Amino acid sequence: MADITDIKTILYTEKSLNLQENGVVVIQTSPKMTKNSLKAVLKEYFGVVPLKINSLKIQGKVKRFRGHLGQRNDYKKFYVKLPEGVSLESAEA
Repeated sequence: MADITDIKTILYTEKSLNLQENGVVVIQTSPKMTKNSLKAVLKEYFGVVPLKINSLKIQGKVKRFRGHLGQRNDYKKFYVKLPEGVSLESAEA
């Protein structure tokens, strides 16, 4: 089962900041994370029960590094709808 170490980052981009105004947080995780395991991690470590979770699987691009082919890492992106008035920053304290 996945744990908190599988969460890579909470994304703060222009699009994700607009979504945060509506209570949606964008979380980047390892590819093995599932909706149920993310829900369990949020409940255990942050004390937050999400209302809805949507997931997006991102395949790593094939790029050239100094003339050799390489590939960026695969990851998953989750759009987590939180209850009104709750944020992950306030849940950490």
